[in-house]
Amino acid sequence: MAEVTAAMVKELREQTGAGMMDCKRALNETNGNMEEAIEVLRKNGQAKAIKKEGRIAAEGICRIATKGDTVAAVVEVNSETDFVAKNETFQQFVEAVAEQAVNSNAADMDAFLEEKWSEDTSKTVKEVLVEKISVIGEKLSIRRFEKVEAAEGCVVSYVHGGGRIGVIVEAKTNVVNDAVKEALTNLAMQVAALSPKYVATSDVSEEFKAHEREIIAAQIAQDPKMEGKPEKVIEGAVNGRLNKELKEVCLLEQVYVKAEDGKQTVAQYLAQVAKENNADLSIQKFVRFETGEGLEKKNEDFAAEVAAQMNQ
Repeated sequence: MAEVTAAMVKELREQTGAGMMDCKRALNETNGNMEEAIEVLRKNGQAKAIKKEGRIAAEGICRIATKGDTVAAVVEVNSETDFVAKNETFQQFVEAVAEQAVNSNAADMDAFLEEKWSEDTSKTVKEVLVEKISVIGEKLSIRRFEKVEAAEGCVVSYVHGGGRIGVIVEAKTNVVNDAVKEALTNLAMQVAALSPKYVATSDVSEEFKAHEREIIAAQIAQDPKMEGKPEKVIEGAVNGRLNKELKEVCLLEQVYVKAEDGKQTVAQYLAQVAKENNADLSIQKFVRFETGEGLEKKNEDFAAEVAAQMNQ
């Protein structure tokens, strides 16, 4: 019997996208014959993933897993269609991926995919993903994950729209009670709704400010009302618009969505909650994932696709 080497397994994995152990078994079964091993994997459905590499997986869901009040992880797993995103098997898989992430120490996606799958340590995360692709019949992608750990406070999470948006907020606080956690959950909902880019104006990079200032200046230069105005007036107008924009992109500067007077900022709301609970409370960071953001989505007739598959 031919010896199956690591190099052979690697080559078969690269050709088929199948899991390492599946490749090894197929090579052993075929006495090391690469072409026959590929046929074995195809017949078992373990090489299906390779046929789906070129497809766009832009649907899907976000899920969040937590460990107590101090650790949370959000993941985005994509599918090709919304139909699959609503499938119970797919949703259970995404929940398992989130649990994997909250217990992971991986620094990037490559490392995460090579981790041992917590529910079956004989497989890696990537191998389980390939298996799910074979079972579900669509290209799936674990697009991203982020783990947040609070060293001096707590984390709260919020999932909106059945998984369309996932948010984690980390706070530094010496008091962790129901009132504080409720307030932080309200802010997580605000992040989901208004999509700020920064916590505070102090977090905004000079590069971002310079870029926005350049755009605003160009807009003002085309405004007939500003024609012939002194440089000092134009500079003031640029600064005014920039400051207005910063209030929209910085969480603490935004108007709190539940403000009774319609004017209270998030910073003022946070200070109110801190005072009521005798707490030293501040927002350290937030993470916001929105399913499919930045990805090109297919616009096609799903019914026509099903009909085409049935006629093949």
